[in-house]
Amino acid sequence: MANRELVVLGTASQAPTRTRNHNGYLLRWDGTGFLFDPGEGTQRQMIHARVSAHDIDHLCLTHFHGDHCLGVPGVVQRLSLDRVPHPVQAHFPAAGQRFFQRLRYATAFEEVAELRERPIKRSGPIATGPFGTLHAVELDHRIETFGYRLVEPDGRRLLPDRLAALGISGPDVGRLQREGALRVNGRLVTVSEVSEHRPGQRFGFAMDTRLCDGLFAIAEGADLLVVESTFLEEDARLADEYRHLTAAQAARVAAESGVRCLVLTHFSQRYTDPRRFHDEAAAIFSGQLVVAADLTVVPVPPRTENDYRYH
Repeated sequence: MANRELVVLGTASQAPTRTRNHNGYLLRWDGTGFLFDPGEGTQRQMIHARVSAHDIDHLCLTHFHGDHCLGVPGVVQRLSLDRVPHPVQAHFPAAGQRFFQRLRYATAFEEVAELRERPIKRSGPIATGPFGTLHAVELDHRIETFGYRLVEPDGRRLLPDRLAALGISGPDVGRLQREGALRVNGRLVTVSEVSEHRPGQRFGFAMDTRLCDGLFAIAEGADLLVVESTFLEEDARLADEYRHLTAAQAARVAAESGVRCLVLTHFSQRYTDPRRFHDEAAAIFSGQLVVAADLTVVPVPPRTENDYRYH
């Protein structure tokens, strides 16, 4: 599989700590880069993580609280400083467009890079490309907030033994893929005869929300789900009051939605032991569990034989 991984740039919530920068997450999905919620310090964290401005194709904001967007001015100016040659799409809640404009032009600079604003007005598909389709999904927070879901289309996986049995090799394999059928020794062979269904992969990203239908929609069948867990269950009342999640709630969503890898992040500075988040979530979710730390790299789980067999 081509390169698919999450680079965690920051994991703090409202206030950064000595060990946790404000939010920031770069998803590398084959040849496309998605930068989610760059908070203060993101530009410097990118340097530590060996992330270049050239890696960014989509800038995705969930909402306009400072810990999720105050890194935008530095990132936008870095695009021009490094003369990024390709256009970058900027996705953000339409209700906060005035905030985006202020962040984008927070100071004077020579604007060279092309940044295309794509305000989000409602849930639905917002971008398509070789990566598949990027969807925005409304969440339940104190201000307008959207999460993101990346959906790769299903495809076909060629089976080498069937190709060999029919004598198809070399350039003919490419022709068969492109044209869908190939005549071999007078017989028409279709792609479906020499391949099997390959399910597309799914990625979900949800920050600052309490339990809601949108959160479950983002998580459904995700190979990798990045979700906030600001609080522990002992502070569930505070979580509901401020419209955030506990680690237990995040784990419940992942367990009920068939998530393969759950990444917890966005931790309140009131907690000093990250193992507590792991233990609380692991009691509910039995899949791969990552309690994110700054500069963590999390690979998107590769497809398994079970993925092919049961989809």
